[in-house]
Amino acid sequence: MNKNKIDVKIETKKGSMDEWPEPIVRVQSLAESNLSSLPDRYIKPASLRPTTTEDAPAAANIPIIDLEGLFSEEGLSDDVIMARISEACRGWGFFQVVNHGVKPELMDAARENWREFFHLPVNAKETYSNSPRTYEGYGSRLGVEKGASLDWSDYYFLHLLPHHLKDFNKWPSFPPTIREVIDEYGEELVKLSGRIMRVLSTNLGLKEDQFQEAFGGENIGACLRVNYYPKCPRPELALGLSPHSDPGGMTILLPDDQVFGLQVRKDDTWITVKPHPHAFIVNIGDQIQILSNSTYKSVEHRVIVNSDKERVSLAFFYNPKSDIPIQPLQELVSTHNPPLYPPMTFDQYRLFIRTQGPQGKSHVESHISPR
Repeated sequence: MNKNKIDVKIETKKGSMDEWPEPIVRVQSLAESNLSSLPDRYIKPASLRPTTTEDAPAAANIPIIDLEGLFSEEGLSDDVIMARISEACRGWGFFQVVNHGVKPELMDAARENWREFFHLPVNAKETYSNSPRTYEGYGSRLGVEKGASLDWSDYYFLHLLPHHLKDFNKWPSFPPTIREVIDEYGEELVKLSGRIMRVLSTNLGLKEDQFQEAFGGENIGACLRVNYYPKCPRPELALGLSPHSDPGGMTILLPDDQVFGLQVRKDDTWITVKPHPHAFIVNIGDQIQILSNSTYKSVEHRVIVNSDKERVSLAFFYNPKSDIPIQPLQELVSTHNPPLYPPMTFDQYRLFIRTQGPQGKSHVESHISPR
């Protein structure tokens, strides 16, 4: 743990956590200026460009799992569905879910409200500009390193839980329905996340509520990052979001089902996810990989961009209470399977991506304990 604290001090010296290291340029503004080429800051090194990696066959996709009938008053009731989720968590770290209990009308309203917001003129959104201290609000970069490579996207980040961090005044007020829609959407995704957490626990032979209790019971964190990927003049040189694994517990993504963009790394191959209509994409985060002692995998993923179409997606993050130390559960470790990770709070852990930006799987792997 002392080593980790030293690392955090070194990282935060690269830039103040109170302000961005240089003036923010909105990607929307760049896209609307009819560029024929990309500014250098958005051109990725050759090794990271979408065209440099062998793509998977077009038919490849992450698992699609139908949850109908899984959740009943008697508890989890379908061993076949449970087994498919277990296999997806161990082998993929990603899967799509349908018949998940969230109304399609609410999903569509959430996405389209945010699309309307991002279609506002840039100046109308600047009142919500964020800082690297909390990231809450309207933003266009991750990380505080001056001169760092940038991604081709704008975003909006807001808190849903705990309740004392939820501040409607920091949420957009246009379109007029956006606050009401997002509030309801957040409540529904908290419920869905809790149900999936029960499955993850049970599939490891644990008590149904064990993962949830390790996260803090009802005192968990939940937040939303809405991603806006404008049209890009040279998509083969850029990324909408650089390769990374999610630092939190679990991510539930509402994709743009009309425009592909998310890619998942599987066996050194980038697979482009084909969203099923009104499905959510569930993504295991680093905190669940740590709790499960790496039985479940958080997997590297990235976002590609498009020269013809914009794209909007909503990433809901279900996280541990920020000050609880997260470590492999005792029931999952033994002399033959020792704990891989030291205890660390989520507050400590997420400092890395907030200061360094997306960096593949390097953060979670750097905390593996020597055996």
